[in-house]
Amino acid sequence: MAGKRIGDHQVGIYKKLRSKLGQEVAAAKAGISIRSARRLDGAEALPSQREARAWRTRADPFEAVWQSELVPMLEAAPALTATTLLEEIQRRYPGQYENALLRTLQRRVRTWNASHGKEREVFFAQAHPPRRLGLSDFTHAAVLQVTIAGAALLHLLYQFALAYSGWRYVEVVLGGESFMALSSGMQNAAWMMGGVPEEHRTDSLAAAFRNKAEHALLTRRYEGLCKHYGMRPSRNNLGVSHE
Repeated sequence: MAGKRIGDHQVGIYKKLRSKLGQEVAAAKAGISIRSARRLDGAEALPSQREARAWRTRADPFEAVWQSELVPMLEAAPALTATTLLEEIQRRYPGQYENALLRTLQRRVRTWNASHGKEREVFFAQAHPPRRLGLSDFTHAAVLQVTIAGAALLHLLYQFALAYSGWRYVEVVLGGESFMALSSGMQNAAWMMGGVPEEHRTDSLAAAFRNKAEHALLTRRYEGLCKHYGMRPSRNNLGVSHE
């Protein structure tokens, strides 16, 4: 088949057929062209045994402008596409670079970006299986500018979310970020969803307490609450308020 590489297995089929049939018939049965059959008749090595080609089969059509013009444009604006680059080169050199060269330029640009382009951000995706993790957090809602009878309503929003499904429960908290607000919101969320996850995670809430003794008391009460509901307690950024 034209355009498809001939592998060792296909060569073996052709050689076996060629020992009994003519070149044209053997080539047709093996699914290769007559031209390929002529080449295989004179070849002794299999395709996998041949040395990799280290030369170009044709001249580089962008050799005259790649380093001098195209690379500087990519360095100045790495987000430029091959289509834009080709249009600019066509504008600078009318009639010399046809549209059919776009795929060649796209390959060159991909290779350049891989070696010299902007570094890509690396991240590690987290897997959250069903029923494993629930999260609680508080958000200051002053930005919403809610008012009652013209007076600003100073409040927080408590939010409980399941990491896997994204199910959420939200309630208004009139007051500060406290253990009472956390326990009330978490229990209301549990009643609403009809169950609890294996692990519950929240902030350390240290910003809501004045000293280490109060913080230690919060830790014991939080762990006791989770134990009551059969959840494993965990916290984000120990000692840091994290909204």
